[in-house]
Amino acid sequence: MKILVIGSGGREHAIVWKIAQSKKVEKIFCAPGNPGIVEIAECVNIKADDIEELKAFAIKEGIDLTVVGPEQPLAMGIVDEFEKAGLKIFGPSKNAAEIEGSKAFSKDLMQKYNIPTAAYKVFENADDAKEYAEKHHPPVVVKADGLAAGKGVFICPTMDETFLAVDIIMKEKAFGDAGNRVVIEEFLAGEEASFLAFTDGETVLPLASAQDHKAVYDDDKGPNTGGMGAYSPAPIITPSMQKKVMDEIMLPIVNAMRAEGRIFKGVLYAGLMLTKKGPKVLEFNARFGDPETQPILMRLKTDIVALFMAAIENRLKDIKLEWDKKTAVCVVMASEGYPGDYEKGKVINGLDNLKDMKDVFVFHAGTSVKDGRLVTNGGRVLGVTAIGTGIKRAIKNAYTAVEKINWDGVHYRRDIGAKAVSSR
Repeated sequence: MKILVIGSGGREHAIVWKIAQSKKVEKIFCAPGNPGIVEIAECVNIKADDIEELKAFAIKEGIDLTVVGPEQPLAMGIVDEFEKAGLKIFGPSKNAAEIEGSKAFSKDLMQKYNIPTAAYKVFENADDAKEYAEKHHPPVVVKADGLAAGKGVFICPTMDETFLAVDIIMKEKAFGDAGNRVVIEEFLAGEEASFLAFTDGETVLPLASAQDHKAVYDDDKGPNTGGMGAYSPAPIITPSMQKKVMDEIMLPIVNAMRAEGRIFKGVLYAGLMLTKKGPKVLEFNARFGDPETQPILMRLKTDIVALFMAAIENRLKDIKLEWDKKTAVCVVMASEGYPGDYEKGKVINGLDNLKDMKDVFVFHAGTSVKDGRLVTNGGRVLGVTAIGTGIKRAIKNAYTAVEKINWDGVHYRRDIGAKAVSSR
């Protein structure tokens, strides 16, 4: 098979890496890819949101399967366009991807079908949002309605911070049109977990549990990011908790989407808060999480291409997933200043030091090559992912590798996986 993967981040590097292990694969292309991906696939200089160019490439090259990594092309309707052209593509249609593309849509759907989530209200006017917030004691959570690369969420402990968040989203337009509407939610206390599943619109096949670390600094301090690291499995998702999430959230939401005429095929990702009253949905994503994908795919033993095809062809009920019993940990190495402003073009040193570490793989997220040298080219630069027998060994393997890599202004959290250690 010839396979095209769309995207250029750490998630896409992990997907390409896992696809390359399939015996079904003859050739892998990635558009646009990155300097890490180029070692295992042919990178094509087409942007991830250039749907017409991507479609033309897939037709010309006789691509047998396209896998979409990022949310933007899904929200734009890439799946619909490829399917109209008779091309097989893994991911949800435009109207199904709205579960991520609009938080207001997602919240309204959950309310309609009694799926547990935080109480909320949606606003199109900043003054109305502030007036509502004044009547509700902080902390509250303020969210941009549309896609904001994981950064459009503000946890606001005070009224001043609530007003500031509304202004950043709606008046300053920090996230562009994604901030045309704002969602104000009650603050949920508990521990976060990521729950990803493959679905063909009927069968829901849960992937291994994972936990992300959203805040930029240790101990979950500082602003939210796209994710500073993750580990799998997450001990907090016990077998009984997994059953509860499947019965109360995942199966009901897939059935709700089908009932609404929005059959969801692809990876559905629920960001959960495990509260004293049970699991509640913080948000849904319509694709693989980043960086959760990196540790999850390190542990997946099942042929991922067979999984993609089964989801597209409504055969997921016949698939049984196999997992490595070891633990995987991903530590994100980021640019100084992320998730705010940061400089690019810093020379990355030390990757050659990792060549003999068999339990470690470095996924490129924001890198490029300049004058023959690997340099930083994004906020999240590398996802150093390690596997080990038990969480402590996996953490040690990951940080041993991290300490061999450096560039001017490198930043990473030093407590990825600590929650899993303390929960044992």
